[in-house]
Amino acid sequence: MNMKLRLGMIGGGQGAFIGAVHRIAARIDGDYELVCGAFSSNAEKSKASGVSLGLSADRSYASYEELIEKEKQLPADERVQVISIVTPNHVHFGPTKMALENGFHVVLDKPMTFSLAEAKELEKVVKSSRKLFCLTHTYTGYPMVKEAKQLVKAGKIGKVRKIYVEYPQGWLSTFLEGEDNKQASWRTDPGKSGIAGAMGDIGTHAFNLMEYVTGLQVTQLCADINIVVEGRKLDDDGAVLIKLNNGASAVLTATQIAAGEENNVKIRVYGELGSLEWQQWDANSLLVKMSGKPWEIYRTGGGYVSSFAAHNTRTPGGHPEGYLEAFANLYHNFALCVKAEIEGTQASPEAQDYPGIDDGVRGMAFIENVIASGKSDIKWTKFNV
Repeated sequence: MNMKLRLGMIGGGQGAFIGAVHRIAARIDGDYELVCGAFSSNAEKSKASGVSLGLSADRSYASYEELIEKEKQLPADERVQVISIVTPNHVHFGPTKMALENGFHVVLDKPMTFSLAEAKELEKVVKSSRKLFCLTHTYTGYPMVKEAKQLVKAGKIGKVRKIYVEYPQGWLSTFLEGEDNKQASWRTDPGKSGIAGAMGDIGTHAFNLMEYVTGLQVTQLCADINIVVEGRKLDDDGAVLIKLNNGASAVLTATQIAAGEENNVKIRVYGELGSLEWQQWDANSLLVKMSGKPWEIYRTGGGYVSSFAAHNTRTPGGHPEGYLEAFANLYHNFALCVKAEIEGTQASPEAQDYPGIDDGVRGMAFIENVIASGKSDIKWTKFNV
Protein backbone atom coordinates (compact mmCIF):
# COMPACT_ATOMS: atom_id res chain seq x y z
CA MET A 1 0.00 0.00 0.00
CA ASN A 2 1.63 3.24 -1.19
CA MET A 3 -0.94 5.60 0.32
CA LYS A 4 0.17 8.14 2.92
CA LEU A 5 -1.54 7.84 6.27
CA ARG A 6 -3.31 11.01 7.37
CA LEU A 7 -1.56 12.19 10.55
CA GLY A 8 -2.80 14.58 13.23
CA MET A 9 -0.79 16.00 16.11
CA ILE A 10 -1.76 17.04 19.62
CA GLY A 11 0.89 19.25 21.24
CA GLY A 12 4.21 20.15 19.67
CA GLY A 13 3.44 23.74 18.73
CA GLN A 14 5.66 26.80 18.52
CA GLY A 15 8.52 26.64 21.02
CA ALA A 16 8.14 22.90 21.66
CA PHE A 17 11.09 20.52 21.19
CA ILE A 18 9.78 17.00 20.77
CA GLY A 19 6.93 17.86 18.40
CA ALA A 20 9.35 18.86 15.67
CA VAL A 21 11.27 15.61 16.18
CA HIS A 22 8.06 13.60 15.76
CA ARG A 23 7.17 15.49 12.57
CA ILE A 24 10.61 14.91 11.06
CA ALA A 25 10.49 11.22 11.99
CA ALA A 26 7.05 10.82 10.43
CA ARG A 27 8.23 12.40 7.17
CA ILE A 28 11.47 10.47 6.62
CA ASP A 29 9.92 7.43 4.95
CA GLY A 30 7.01 9.21 3.31
CA ASP A 31 4.43 7.19 5.25
CA TYR A 32 2.41 10.11 6.61
CA GLU A 33 0.93 13.44 5.66
CA LEU A 34 0.20 15.92 8.46
CA VAL A 35 -3.41 17.03 7.89
CA CYS A 36 -4.54 18.51 11.21
CA GLY A 37 -3.47 19.42 14.70
CA ALA A 38 -4.22 20.94 18.10
CA PHE A 39 -0.73 22.16 18.90
CA SER A 40 -1.18 24.05 22.18
CA SER A 41 -3.50 24.48 25.13
CA ASN A 42 -3.61 28.12 24.05
CA ALA A 43 -6.20 28.27 21.24
CA GLU A 44 -4.60 31.20 19.44
CA LYS A 45 -1.14 29.66 19.59
CA SER A 46 -2.52 26.30 18.44
CA LYS A 47 -4.10 27.80 15.35
CA ALA A 48 -1.02 29.89 14.56
CA SER A 49 1.20 26.80 14.87
CA GLY A 50 -0.99 24.87 12.44
CA VAL A 51 -0.94 27.62 9.85
CA SER A 52 2.86 27.95 10.19
CA LEU A 53 3.11 24.23 9.40
CA GLY A 54 1.09 24.67 6.21
CA LEU A 55 -2.24 23.39 7.50
CA SER A 56 -5.53 24.99 6.60
CA ALA A 57 -7.05 27.18 9.29
CA ASP A 58 -10.14 24.95 9.53
CA ARG A 59 -8.00 21.94 10.51
CA SER A 60 -5.81 23.83 12.96
CA TYR A 61 -7.92 23.23 16.03
CA ALA A 62 -8.20 25.13 19.30
CA SER A 63 -8.17 22.00 21.46
CA TYR A 64 -7.68 18.25 21.23
CA GLU A 65 -11.37 17.75 21.99
CA GLU A 66 -12.30 19.88 18.99
CA LEU A 67 -9.83 18.01 16.79
CA ILE A 68 -11.24 14.59 17.62
CA GLU A 69 -14.89 15.64 17.49
CA LYS A 70 -14.60 17.43 14.15
CA GLU A 71 -12.28 14.93 12.48
CA LYS A 72 -14.56 11.98 13.22
CA GLN A 73 -17.37 13.82 11.42
CA LEU A 74 -15.38 14.03 8.17
CA PRO A 75 -15.79 11.43 5.42
CA ALA A 76 -13.68 8.30 5.99
CA ASP A 77 -11.38 9.14 3.09
CA GLU A 78 -10.60 12.60 4.52
CA ARG A 79 -10.45 12.25 8.29
CA VAL A 80 -7.24 11.74 10.22
CA GLN A 81 -6.14 8.10 10.70
CA VAL A 82 -3.23 8.33 13.15
CA ILE A 83 -2.93 10.87 15.96
CA SER A 84 0.48 11.67 17.43
CA ILE A 85 0.37 12.98 21.00
CA VAL A 86 3.44 14.94 22.10
CA THR A 87 2.18 16.88 25.12
CA PRO A 88 3.70 17.03 28.63
CA ASN A 89 3.00 13.95 30.76
CA HIS A 90 -0.11 15.28 32.49
CA VAL A 91 -1.84 15.69 29.11
CA HIS A 92 -1.16 12.17 27.81
CA PHE A 93 -4.06 10.18 29.18
CA GLY A 94 -7.03 12.35 28.21
CA PRO A 95 -6.32 12.83 24.49
CA THR A 96 -5.03 9.27 24.05
CA LYS A 97 -8.15 7.77 25.59
CA MET A 98 -10.46 10.01 23.56
CA ALA A 99 -8.59 9.34 20.31
CA LEU A 100 -8.67 5.56 20.74
CA GLU A 101 -12.33 5.51 21.76
CA ASN A 102 -13.23 7.51 18.66
CA GLY A 103 -11.51 5.13 16.27
CA PHE A 104 -8.05 6.62 15.74
CA HIS A 105 -4.68 4.88 15.99
CA VAL A 106 -2.25 6.60 18.38
CA VAL A 107 1.48 7.33 18.62
CA LEU A 108 2.30 8.64 22.10
CA ASP A 109 5.45 10.16 23.54
CA LYS A 110 6.88 8.53 26.68
CA PRO A 111 6.43 8.09 29.61
CA MET A 112 2.95 6.85 28.80
CA THR A 113 0.89 8.61 31.45
CA PHE A 114 0.98 10.72 34.59
CA SER A 115 0.53 7.72 36.88
CA LEU A 116 0.43 3.92 36.91
CA ALA A 117 -3.32 4.03 37.59
CA GLU A 118 -3.82 5.98 34.35
CA ALA A 119 -1.56 3.53 32.51
CA LYS A 120 -3.64 0.56 33.61
CA GLU A 121 -6.84 2.32 32.56
CA LEU A 122 -5.31 3.17 29.19
CA GLU A 123 -4.32 -0.47 28.74
CA LYS A 124 -8.00 -1.39 28.98
CA VAL A 125 -8.92 1.30 26.46
CA VAL A 126 -6.32 0.13 23.94
CA LYS A 127 -7.54 -3.46 24.16
CA SER A 128 -11.23 -2.58 23.93
CA SER A 129 -10.74 -0.08 21.09
CA ARG A 130 -8.85 -2.61 18.94
CA LYS A 131 -6.80 0.33 17.62
CA LEU A 132 -3.03 0.24 17.25
CA PHE A 133 -0.85 2.04 19.77
CA CYS A 134 2.86 2.97 19.68
CA LEU A 135 4.93 4.44 22.52
CA THR A 136 8.04 6.29 21.36
CA HIS A 137 10.89 4.69 23.28
CA THR A 138 13.28 5.90 20.62
CA TYR A 139 16.36 3.87 21.43
CA THR A 140 14.67 0.58 20.54
CA GLY A 141 14.58 1.87 16.96
CA TYR A 142 18.36 1.76 16.45
CA PRO A 143 19.46 -1.08 14.14
CA MET A 144 22.28 -2.18 16.45
CA VAL A 145 19.98 -2.21 19.47
CA LYS A 146 17.72 -4.55 17.52
CA GLU A 147 20.77 -6.61 16.58
CA ALA A 148 21.74 -6.86 20.25
CA LYS A 149 18.25 -8.10 21.09
CA GLN A 150 18.41 -10.76 18.37
CA LEU A 151 21.87 -11.95 19.48
CA VAL A 152 20.70 -12.32 23.07
CA LYS A 153 17.57 -14.11 21.93
CA ALA A 154 19.63 -16.51 19.78
CA GLY A 155 21.84 -17.39 22.75
CA LYS A 156 25.00 -15.80 21.33
CA ILE A 157 26.28 -14.74 24.77
CA GLY A 158 24.56 -17.52 26.73
CA LYS A 159 22.37 -16.94 29.75
CA VAL A 160 22.36 -13.28 30.78
CA ARG A 161 24.01 -12.72 34.16
CA LYS A 162 24.65 -9.01 34.55
CA ILE A 163 23.46 -5.76 32.95
CA TYR A 164 24.68 -2.19 33.28
CA VAL A 165 22.51 0.49 31.71
CA GLU A 166 23.07 4.20 32.11
CA TYR A 167 21.65 7.47 30.87
CA PRO A 168 23.76 10.50 31.87
CA GLN A 169 22.73 14.07 31.03
CA GLY A 170 24.07 17.38 32.29
CA TRP A 171 21.53 19.93 31.09
CA LEU A 172 19.88 20.30 34.52
CA SER A 173 23.13 20.83 36.42
CA THR A 174 21.86 24.29 37.37
CA PHE A 175 18.42 25.55 38.44
CA LEU A 176 17.38 26.00 34.84
CA GLU A 177 13.68 25.94 35.67
CA GLY A 178 14.18 29.28 37.42
CA GLU A 179 15.29 30.89 34.15
CA ASP A 180 11.97 30.64 32.26
CA ASN A 181 13.16 27.57 30.35
CA LYS A 182 10.03 25.82 29.04
CA GLN A 183 11.52 22.31 28.86
CA ALA A 184 13.08 22.51 32.32
CA SER A 185 9.96 24.08 33.83
CA TRP A 186 7.48 21.34 33.00
CA ARG A 187 9.90 18.42 33.37
CA THR A 188 10.69 19.46 36.96
CA ASP A 189 7.10 20.32 37.91
CA PRO A 190 5.29 17.54 39.85
CA GLY A 191 1.97 18.83 38.54
CA LYS A 192 3.02 18.23 34.93
CA SER A 193 5.74 15.57 35.02
CA GLY A 194 4.36 13.34 37.77
CA ILE A 195 6.16 11.92 40.80
CA ALA A 196 9.54 11.53 39.06
CA GLY A 197 11.99 13.84 37.35
CA ALA A 198 15.10 12.20 35.92
CA MET A 199 13.80 8.69 36.56
CA GLY A 200 10.63 9.46 34.63
CA ASP A 201 12.23 11.46 31.85
CA ILE A 202 15.30 9.33 31.06
CA GLY A 203 15.29 6.51 33.61
CA THR A 204 12.30 5.00 31.81
CA HIS A 205 14.35 4.94 28.60
CA ALA A 206 17.15 3.03 30.34
CA PHE A 207 14.66 0.63 31.92
CA ASN A 208 12.90 0.01 28.61
CA LEU A 209 16.20 -0.49 26.78
CA MET A 210 17.32 -3.08 29.33
CA GLU A 211 14.12 -5.12 29.18
CA TYR A 212 13.93 -4.81 25.38
CA VAL A 213 17.48 -5.99 24.64
CA THR A 214 17.53 -8.83 27.17
CA GLY A 215 13.91 -9.99 26.94
CA LEU A 216 13.96 -10.15 30.75
CA GLN A 217 11.72 -8.45 33.30
CA VAL A 218 12.52 -6.70 36.56
CA THR A 219 11.24 -8.51 39.66
CA GLN A 220 12.91 -6.59 42.52
CA LEU A 221 14.77 -3.33 42.98
CA CYS A 222 16.58 -1.13 45.45
CA ALA A 223 16.75 2.56 44.54
CA ASP A 224 18.78 5.56 45.67
CA ILE A 225 16.99 8.71 44.47
CA ASN A 226 18.44 12.21 44.87
CA ILE A 227 17.62 15.88 44.40
CA VAL A 228 21.02 17.49 43.92
CA VAL A 229 20.22 21.00 42.69
CA GLU A 230 18.89 23.17 45.51
CA GLY A 231 15.26 24.20 45.13
CA ARG A 232 14.35 21.46 42.66
CA LYS A 233 11.08 19.63 43.35
CA LEU A 234 11.77 16.32 41.58
CA ASP A 235 14.70 13.90 41.44
CA ASP A 236 17.56 14.84 39.13
CA ASP A 237 19.83 11.87 39.90
CA GLY A 238 19.49 8.23 40.87
CA ALA A 239 20.78 4.68 40.79
CA VAL A 240 18.89 1.40 41.01
CA LEU A 241 20.02 -2.12 41.89
CA ILE A 242 17.84 -4.61 40.03
CA LYS A 243 17.04 -8.33 40.05
CA LEU A 244 15.53 -9.93 36.95
CA ASN A 245 13.29 -12.91 36.34
CA ASN A 246 16.09 -15.25 35.23
CA GLY A 247 18.19 -14.59 38.33
CA ALA A 248 20.42 -11.96 36.70
CA SER A 249 21.21 -8.65 38.38
CA ALA A 250 21.51 -5.16 36.93
CA VAL A 251 22.56 -1.64 37.77
CA LEU A 252 20.65 1.28 36.25
CA THR A 253 21.73 4.89 36.58
CA ALA A 254 19.97 8.01 35.34
CA THR A 255 21.16 11.52 36.07
CA GLN A 256 20.58 14.98 34.67
CA ILE A 257 23.23 16.74 36.75
CA ALA A 258 26.33 15.11 35.19
CA ALA A 259 27.80 18.41 33.98
CA GLY A 260 29.30 18.13 30.51
CA GLU A 261 27.31 15.06 29.51
CA GLU A 262 24.83 15.11 26.64
CA ASN A 263 22.69 12.03 25.82
CA ASN A 264 25.02 9.04 25.75
CA VAL A 265 22.63 6.29 26.80
CA LYS A 266 24.63 3.06 27.10
CA ILE A 267 24.00 -0.63 27.82
CA ARG A 268 26.31 -3.57 28.58
CA VAL A 269 24.92 -7.10 28.78
CA TYR A 270 27.08 -9.91 30.20
CA GLY A 271 26.23 -13.56 29.61
CA GLU A 272 27.87 -16.90 30.39
CA LEU A 273 29.72 -16.95 27.05
CA GLY A 274 30.38 -13.31 26.27
CA SER A 275 28.96 -9.80 26.33
CA LEU A 276 27.44 -7.02 24.22
CA GLU A 277 27.96 -3.29 24.48
CA TRP A 278 26.13 -0.42 22.72
CA GLN A 279 26.12 3.31 23.23
CA GLN A 280 24.34 6.10 21.41
CA TRP A 281 27.60 8.01 21.02
CA ASP A 282 28.61 5.39 18.40
CA ALA A 283 25.16 4.13 17.48
CA ASN A 284 26.25 2.31 14.30
CA SER A 285 28.49 -0.05 16.29
CA LEU A 286 27.71 -3.03 18.51
CA LEU A 287 30.68 -4.40 20.43
CA VAL A 288 30.61 -8.20 20.81
CA LYS A 289 33.09 -9.64 23.31
CA MET A 290 33.18 -13.44 23.44
CA SER A 291 35.21 -15.18 26.14
CA GLY A 292 38.64 -16.26 24.87
CA LYS A 293 38.13 -14.72 21.41
CA PRO A 294 39.05 -11.41 19.77
CA TRP A 295 36.48 -8.64 20.18
CA GLU A 296 34.20 -8.01 17.22
CA ILE A 297 32.41 -4.85 16.12
CA TYR A 298 29.11 -5.37 14.32
CA ARG A 299 28.20 -2.43 12.12
CA THR A 300 24.90 -1.04 10.84
CA GLY A 301 24.47 -1.98 7.18
CA GLY A 302 26.65 -5.09 7.36
CA GLY A 303 25.48 -8.06 5.36
CA TYR A 304 25.80 -10.34 8.40
CA VAL A 305 23.18 -8.65 10.61
CA SER A 306 19.72 -10.00 11.42
CA SER A 307 16.60 -9.21 9.43
CA PHE A 308 15.44 -6.96 12.27
CA ALA A 309 18.55 -4.78 12.04
CA ALA A 310 18.51 -4.78 8.24
CA HIS A 311 14.82 -3.86 8.11
CA ASN A 312 15.55 -0.73 10.15
CA THR A 313 18.55 0.41 8.09
CA ARG A 314 18.22 2.82 5.16
CA THR A 315 21.76 3.51 3.96
CA PRO A 316 24.85 1.45 3.04
CA GLY A 317 27.39 0.75 5.77
CA GLY A 318 29.50 3.72 6.81
CA HIS A 319 26.69 6.24 6.47
CA PRO A 320 25.68 7.16 10.03
CA GLU A 321 22.06 6.77 11.03
CA GLY A 322 21.18 8.41 14.31
CA TYR A 323 18.45 9.60 16.63
CA LEU A 324 16.07 10.92 14.00
CA GLU A 325 16.33 7.74 11.94
CA ALA A 326 15.76 5.59 15.04
CA PHE A 327 12.71 7.68 15.82
CA ALA A 328 11.58 7.32 12.21
CA ASN A 329 11.86 3.53 12.47
CA LEU A 330 9.12 3.56 15.11
CA TYR A 331 6.88 5.65 12.89
CA HIS A 332 7.66 3.54 9.81
CA ASN A 333 7.01 0.21 11.51
CA PHE A 334 3.81 1.55 13.01
CA ALA A 335 2.70 2.75 9.57
CA LEU A 336 3.35 -0.70 8.10
CA CYS A 337 1.14 -2.22 10.78
CA VAL A 338 -1.64 0.34 10.30
CA LYS A 339 -1.58 -0.21 6.54
CA ALA A 340 -1.68 -3.99 7.04
CA GLU A 341 -4.68 -3.54 9.32
CA ILE A 342 -6.43 -1.44 6.63
CA GLU A 343 -5.67 -4.10 4.01
CA GLY A 344 -6.71 -6.97 6.28
CA THR A 345 -3.24 -8.52 6.13
CA GLN A 346 -0.54 -9.34 8.68
CA ALA A 347 2.51 -7.11 9.06
CA SER A 348 5.92 -8.80 9.28
CA PRO A 349 7.50 -9.58 12.68
CA GLU A 350 10.10 -6.91 11.90
CA ALA A 351 7.37 -4.29 11.37
CA GLN A 352 5.57 -5.30 14.57
CA ASP A 353 8.72 -4.71 16.62
CA TYR A 354 7.91 -1.34 18.21
CA PRO A 355 7.07 -0.36 21.82
CA GLY A 356 3.42 -0.62 22.79
CA ILE A 357 0.99 -0.58 25.67
CA ASP A 358 2.76 -3.28 27.71
CA ASP A 359 5.99 -1.25 27.61
CA GLY A 360 4.05 1.80 28.72
CA VAL A 361 2.49 0.09 31.73
CA ARG A 362 5.83 -1.37 32.82
CA GLY A 363 7.49 2.02 32.37
CA MET A 364 4.99 3.67 34.70
CA ALA A 365 5.38 0.79 37.14
CA PHE A 366 9.15 1.40 37.06
CA ILE A 367 8.64 5.05 37.98
CA GLU A 368 6.32 4.32 40.90
CA ASN A 369 8.40 1.41 42.22
CA VAL A 370 11.66 3.35 42.00
CA ILE A 371 10.31 6.42 43.78
CA ALA A 372 8.71 4.25 46.48
CA SER A 373 11.96 2.32 46.94
CA GLY A 374 13.94 5.54 47.17
CA LYS A 375 11.76 6.64 50.08
CA SER A 376 11.84 3.25 51.82
CA ASP A 377 14.29 1.84 54.36
CA ILE A 378 13.74 -1.67 52.99
CA LYS A 379 16.70 -2.89 50.94
CA TRP A 380 14.81 -4.88 48.32
CA THR A 381 11.24 -4.20 47.22
CA LYS A 382 9.08 -6.27 44.90
CA PHE A 383 8.45 -4.78 41.46
CA ASN A 384 4.67 -4.35 41.41
CA VAL A 385 2.73 -3.72 38.22
